Amino acid sequence: AISHDLIKGSINPNITEKGELTAARISMTFAIVVATWLGLNPPGFAAQVVALAFGLAAATIFPALMMGIFSKRVNKQGAIAGMFVGLVFTAVYIFIYKGWFFIPGTNNLPDNAANYVFGISPLSIGAIGALVNFIVAYVVSGATGEPPKHVQELVESIRVPKGAGAATHH
Repeated sequence: AISHDLIKGSINPNITEKGELTAARISMTFAIVVATWLGLNPPGFAAQVVALAFGLAAATIFPALMMGIFSKRVNKQGAIAGMFVGLVFTAVYIFIYKGWFFIPGTNNLPDNAANYVFGISPLSIGAIGALVNFIVAYVVSGATGEPPKHVQELVESIRVPKGAGAATHH
């Protein structure tokens, strides 16, 4: 899916089938290595891992979904930039306190409330990452121009489905 959706869809639309297969194998190998590492060196309690995952999702996917449904002004470049900055901001904050890639002893600051920026725990930083994502997406979208008309019409059709009838006219 990464090779087809991300690489062929956005990065290199002219990629060959062989190149796409190679990219799929590399991404699968990377996922296996990460899963193996986390299995051998678990990052902590399951609830913490889930909280961190939700924080990363909140900082990356949630804003893009909301802007995709409720804003006609956000374009592809803005959404990608916002997701990237939200991910990096959130991941770096988490790794500073929890250890880089959750490797024990690699944290830059002690993982306690006295060291947190504005008292925000690494488990809660995803909300700030989401705000950063929204801001970056809107700024980049404003600097790179509006999305094509067909994309704006698609957003409108998601917000007000065809055949909705009288419910949309109040």
